[in-house]
Amino acid sequence: MNGTPDKSKNTLNSDVEITGRIKFSEELTFDGKIDGEIQTDGTLHLGDNATIKGQVYAGSVVVRGKINGNITAKERIAIKANTELFGNVRAARLVIEEGATFVGQSDISPNKVVPPGAQPSPPAAGAKNAELAVKSTKAKAPPST
Repeated sequence: MNGTPDKSKNTLNSDVEITGRIKFSEELTFDGKIDGEIQTDGTLHLGDNATIKGQVYAGSVVVRGKINGNITAKERIAIKANTELFGNVRAARLVIEEGATFVGQSDISPNKVVPPGAQPSPPAAGAKNAELAVKSTKAKAPPST
């Protein structure tokens, strides 16, 4: 041992079901089901089997699985391929991989720090929700002449 504590890396597998709130400080890989809220200043990794119904507030989030709720991150949100996200996102940076489904609004402000636990702003009266669906498609060659 070198005298410095190791950063905590926690894992909750696909057999975990939670109703309520998860709060942690460093890093968590979550592959289970939650009906509630996840809050951290650290990094949240959602696994392919993760099912989230509720709000996520984090330093950074890597999103996989199925999410029905808003995600707010101080730094970065990365939505991976095959993810289904129905909710709003707010962060300094956003990455969406091909094959992901995202239906909601995004508020990306690289020069602003999102305060911890900040709620995404509701849409203005009469505003329509933006819908963005990124699907993997194969390009067809143009017909030869």
